[in-house]
Amino acid sequence: MKLFVGLGNPGAKYAGNRHNIGYMAVERIAADHGFGPWRKGFQGQVSEGRLGSEKVILLKPETFMNLSGQSVGEALRFYKLTPAEVTVFHDELDLAPAKVRVKTGGGHAGHNGLRSIHAHIGEAYGRVRLGIGHPGHKDAVAGYVLHDFAKSDQDWLDDVLRGVSDGAVALAAGDAARFQNAVALRTAPPRSSTGTQAATASEARPDPKPASDPAPEAEPRSPMQRLLDRFGR
Repeated sequence: MKLFVGLGNPGAKYAGNRHNIGYMAVERIAADHGFGPWRKGFQGQVSEGRLGSEKVILLKPETFMNLSGQSVGEALRFYKLTPAEVTVFHDELDLAPAKVRVKTGGGHAGHNGLRSIHAHIGEAYGRVRLGIGHPGHKDAVAGYVLHDFAKSDQDWLDDVLRGVSDGAVALAAGDAARFQNAVALRTAPPRSSTGTQAATASEARPDPKPASDPAPEAEPRSPMQRLLDRFGR
């Protein structure tokens, strides 16, 4: 069994905030993979389902970001899980928008949700770091993360959420590389490589005749002229 936690703040006021991208990620997984309805539990909202052969509990803490660890700790104890079986989806200022990275253990880098989880279950849990970019100055961070994504962000945001959902089965199975690949196929799909196609097509065609073997030129003389040349002297 695995516990996937999406971080955010509860209520319509915060639903579109950059800080709520963790909520958005687990909501997309639940919708795409046929999870059960969301219900109250562990000071948050819970949905249960399967990703491949793995049973997965999705959790959205409703304690507000700074107290997320209370909800996560309660769920972890109830299901008798270890921190290694927990993966937290959260916004990441230190990654550019549309960048996604998987990490296990380490510090909280000042993220208040992670700080709270550290305090309740330690640091040896998995994280899916969902890049939102940085406003450029630390004094602007609070306003930035508590502001809705801009309209110009919607395309890459949808690609990220689709990619996370596409890779969710691999993530539940512990295959971080395959998960990252699924995200990359959405956020940075391979371009149509005309160069490669041209090279392939060239390889499939027979080589042209060498320049040193030109086609014979047409004979400019008439048959009568050739006979006269042959017998007339």
